[in-house]
Amino acid sequence: MKKSLFFLSIFAVACSSGDETKQSQPSSTPTQCFFFFDKTSSVHTEEPFVLNKYQNLIKKAVTQDIKGQGDQLVVYFVHENTAKGKSLNLISRTEKLDENGLNTTDLEAARTNYQFDLKKEHNVFIRQAVAQLKKKNTHNSNRETDLLATIPILSEAANSGEHIAAYFFSDMIESVNSGRDFHSKPPKNAEQAQTWAEEDSNAFSGSNLSGVEVHLALPFEATVSSEKNNPNVSLYWTTLFENLGASVSEE
Repeated sequence: MKKSLFFLSIFAVACSSGDETKQSQPSSTPTQCFFFFDKTSSVHTEEPFVLNKYQNLIKKAVTQDIKGQGDQLVVYFVHENTAKGKSLNLISRTEKLDENGLNTTDLEAARTNYQFDLKKEHNVFIRQAVAQLKKKNTHNSNRETDLLATIPILSEAANSGEHIAAYFFSDMIESVNSGRDFHSKPPKNAEQAQTWAEEDSNAFSGSNLSGVEVHLALPFEATVSSEKNNPNVSLYWTTLFENLGASVSEE
């Protein structure tokens, strides 16, 4: 009996040590953080409210999602040809903090160095992302808004097994001559929005957004009318993305 208790005790200690080691290990799964900047004529990022909201969200997203080596910030311009709209791709080179085996003094120094290096890199990422946000699109591509083209982009990224976070800096007004045009024909009620989303999600049945985090950042103040900020448009996108496996939140 004593012998059995001895081995049980050794087993419990071994399991406990394994759990602690696992918890202290830094995450090995890289993150791809996507910014989709709407560069069409219906979104005016130069307006103070919009610019302030979007700059704050850029800072929040970079700080939250870029944690170290291997994490990426990818920027696309949304317009007539969104699929070919990649404008920026930055990869973090800050070594992720591994606290294993460090004594108290070394741990404090390692944390300080890590935070210092990461903050410097964050500032670079934020500065370059804001510069992309402020770029004007004076070409004819600003006449159409192909937001649906972001789905294959995100699906391909999700297939990598990495954590994917996508931020849409847009009014989410899909408007293409050969497809949905929410400028001329927006969903008139919740039922129609959900029906259209079901139809369009079926068209992307080969895409998988499982685990993708989608954040919608609309350029509207809280007091704007529902005619301008149509809740049925937001419902369409929420339903569509969720049908494909993503989680959706509005910033």
